[in-house]
Amino acid sequence: MLSLTLNSSTPTSTFLSSPLPNHHHHTTTIKLHRKPISSAIIPKEPKPPQKLYQPFRPPPSQSPIPPQYRNLDTAERLDVLTNRLGLWYEYAPLIPPLIQEGLDPSALDEITGISGAEQNRLVVGAQVRESLVQSGVDDETLAFYENGGAELLYEIRLLSATQRAAAAKYMAENRFEPGEANELARSIKDFPRRRGDRGWDSFDYTLPTDCLAFMYYRQALENRDSELRVAALEKALSVAESDNAKAWITKELDGNEGDAEGQGRDGGIVDGVKVPVVRLNLGEIAEATVVAVLPVCGAGDRGKEVAEAPWEYAGKGDFGMVEAEKDWARWVVLPAWEPVVKVKRGGVVVAFSDARALPWRVKRWYKEEPILVVVDRERKEVVADDGFYLVLSEDELKVERGVALKEKGKIESLGSVVIVVRPPREDTENEFAEEDWE
Repeated sequence: MLSLTLNSSTPTSTFLSSPLPNHHHHTTTIKLHRKPISSAIIPKEPKPPQKLYQPFRPPPSQSPIPPQYRNLDTAERLDVLTNRLGLWYEYAPLIPPLIQEGLDPSALDEITGISGAEQNRLVVGAQVRESLVQSGVDDETLAFYENGGAELLYEIRLLSATQRAAAAKYMAENRFEPGEANELARSIKDFPRRRGDRGWDSFDYTLPTDCLAFMYYRQALENRDSELRVAALEKALSVAESDNAKAWITKELDGNEGDAEGQGRDGGIVDGVKVPVVRLNLGEIAEATVVAVLPVCGAGDRGKEVAEAPWEYAGKGDFGMVEAEKDWARWVVLPAWEPVVKVKRGGVVVAFSDARALPWRVKRWYKEEPILVVVDRERKEVVADDGFYLVLSEDELKVERGVALKEKGKIESLGSVVIVVRPPREDTENEFAEEDWE
């Protein structure tokens, strides 16, 4: 990437001046015709420049102001906020009217000690709590959020009223912290986007516990370390609520069912599926705190680019700028999933225009879809029967199972496949069904 710095400066014009000639032999008289000055030509005062910076403002309050605060003047309302006179959801509705009356949020911060971010959490949290009241949530659940509940309720602000009620009850029962609340809310919002992913139908979307369990289940499938994988599956099983979800995760853990996927408790491979296949979520890269940058090769180059792609590349300096041992045209940014991060050297991405290039069944799924295959070029030897390997077959790049390659007498490949990435999409119809896998 080239970094260009543009030095902007005020454009200047250069004028060449020459003295006016002096003519001493005659004098020219010029009559000036004075015209009356009109107010129409007097320039108006310039408008003050528009402020580009707009300070943070909490959203308009949708929560009713409690009766004890309704007749207070501005000074008295500020005193309530400064001294936190009452419960947080009682005085939170006082903030938006003060902002609307012209009090700047930063000034409100200086007077009351409530920062702009906290003002937002209080106002939004109070709105969420009011929606829980309107949904008929029991008093015992609401009581859990009386002290410090604004941060928890703020995290579930994007959920529907029904989802908020279920999530709030579950968080109260398990005494959640704000970080846990954020994780629960993300799992509920993400669940519909994962339609078609393996095991998705076994989890109940109406249960926040099942949504959370499915997120842990997905994390398990993306983890190649057997111990961490089993730990994630056990965590998923501990929070799953529906019988179908528990049964599906149990089959995965036991590793003794033909339709389960991945490693069981004993580290055995079930159904020969060892490589995780994940679909990128919309905005997932933007939300990732750590990412991986890998060189990309085309599937139709007969393996030439795979051999020539850079082997050494890493983020350096305070800004993590990626430096490679050689120039390369195409790179891709992926979330730092564990299988990707474990490839320390020689990782490369092969872009296939058609997912049918991989060894899975296509009886029911014939729709073309581009995919990215992440390959570890340092692990070329064909060792595991259940592994997947990138090979050059009939002048074409393909992915083959280890057992198939051994039957052909091949003991070396272009590299081991560590993960397959599918593109983000909103329409998830016609996804892989369970029987699509070999």
